Parts: sequence; structure tokens; C-alpha cells
Amino acid sequence: MSGIPAISIIVPLYNEEESLPELISWITKVMQEHGFSYEIIMIDDGSNDGSWKTIQELSSKNAHVKGLSFRRNYGKSAALNTGFEHCSGQVVITMDADLQDSPEEIPGLYKMIMEEGYDLVSGWKKKRYDNTITKNIPSKLYNWTTGKLSGVKLHDMNCGLKAYRGEVVKSIEVYGEMHRFIPVIAKWAGFKKISEKVVKHQPRKYGKSKFGMERFINGFLDLLSITFVSKFGKKPMHLFGLLGIIMFFIGFLFTLWMGIHKLWAQYHGVRLRLITEDPLFYIALAMVILGTQLFLAGFMAEMISRNAADRNLYRIKDKTEGLK
Repeated sequence: MSGIPAISIIVPLYNEEESLPELISWITKVMQEHGFSYEIIMIDDGSNDGSWKTIQELSSKNAHVKGLSFRRNYGKSAALNTGFEHCSGQVVITMDADLQDSPEEIPGLYKMIMEEGYDLVSGWKKKRYDNTITKNIPSKLYNWTTGKLSGVKLHDMNCGLKAYRGEVVKSIEVYGEMHRFIPVIAKWAGFKKISEKVVKHQPRKYGKSKFGMERFINGFLDLLSITFVSKFGKKPMHLFGLLGIIMFFIGFLFTLWMGIHKLWAQYHGVRLRLITEDPLFYIALAMVILGTQLFLAGFMAEMISRNAADRNLYRIKDKTEGLK
């Protein structure tokens, strides 16, 4: 295999040895039927079964299959990011290894990227075989909340089956558990032509799901994190400084009010308790201190941001980009 492949297929996996031979056979069949040049990059995320041995065997029999293995389990985001670094296809397809994502969807996804001009297309498993209450309701809430906060409105943000223009995966970084928000990360990196495609959901054939209910709590916290980093990562003073000034100003007004009230009472001979005995004094003091600390935190974060190596990184469109 030589040259730039039309499609790179990235498959992150953890303990999926039973499904891998069938998955590779299925992908190969689809690629050959449609005449695509391709590569399959399988990232073993520290499996403790025979997954890596199976990948090595498959790679020795099929020149299109490449394998990478982590020494321990780092998570799906790290696996995807490593796949993005090592792929070279014009279109990049990500899919799970459990056979619940159908390779038959690849040609349609490829067409939407290459012919319809999308930067990213996310799968939408409209009809699911694991449609339980514990998955369905939290998932809908998660997708709705993500859409409201990010402006990227997709029905199935966390679907593993996605297609990307090659440039997209080379321009983003996925870490932590941010794989859930790749469309959001892509949008904030300047790739705004994002769509979705209804895809077929296959029933799980081997093993069991690796994800529990905790992913929804972690997902919400990650969403808050990525929203903050994307909006204020380069300008932290705009958030911390503003909050600090508001809190300091409110605390100052409380203090000013107590001082004026005390002077007025003394002028008119009204006996008042000591200012230090007034609960409002401690509220004002706390707000002044917190406001000052927030402002200083914003100032220090701004200084760190201005000295960061990537403070002026940006993407320039080629003059021919987007022309047919």
C-alpha cells in the first residue's frame, strides 16, 4: 500500500478480542466492494485479554491493518488522539470495535465529506438496541444540554461512528474524556460545517458495555471544562477579572452603606450596635476579599496565557480551499 489512502479507519478498543477478526473482515469487504484505498489503525487501550495478539495476527495477514498498543488503559480520548496523529487519509472514520457500528455506513459518510463538503459528520443511532431508561433519558438530556451550551445541535453527540475531513483531525487535540465533545472541539477550531447521518445500530454480539452511569456525570463536568477553556482559555481575565470586580464592587457598596448609616445614626443620636456585630459587615468583607482574589487569579492566568508557546496559533485557509 502506497500513497495517501482515501480513507483512514481508526478503531480504539479495550478487551474486544472476540469481535476484531469479524470487524476487520467486514471493513475489508466494504472497502473492496467500493474500491477505496484505505488503512485501518487499531489502538489497543491497554487491554488485558488477547486483543493485542489478535491485532498482531490480523496485521500480519492484512497489509492495510496497523496496530498500536498502550502499556495501560489511558481512555478512549487518548486512543483517538493517537490514531489522529498516525493516520494519513483524506477522510478519517472512527468507529467502535464492538460491532455495534456498521462498516456499511462508511461509503455514505465518505460521500458527505468529499462530495457534500462537510468537515465532520456524526452518526445518529436513531433506533437503538440498548434503548433502556437508564441510557435513553440521560443521553437525551446530555445531548440537549451540550447543544444549548455549545451551539452544536446533534442528536447523538457521543456516537463512536464519525467521519472527518483529514484536516480536522490534524487541527484538534482530544484529551481526558473529551472524545464526547469532538464536534464541539472541531467547531471551536474553526470547522463549522458539521452534520449528522442516521446510521444503523447493531446489537452487541460479544462482551459487555465498558461504560456505566458515571459517564453522564463526568460528561457534564467535561462539558463545563471544555466550554470554559474554549471561551476563556486565551482571555481568563475576561471571566475572573469581571467576577472579581463585580464582587468587590458589591462588597464596597455594602461597606459604604454601613459607614454612611453609622455616621447618620451618630449625627441623629441614634444608638447602633458595633459594625463588627452586624452580619452584613462579614458578608461585605468576604465579598471584597473574594473579589480581590478572583481579580488577582485572572491577572495571573492572563500573564501565564500571554507567555504560553501556543498563544498565537491560528489556522489559515488555503486560497483554493472550498473551491470545486
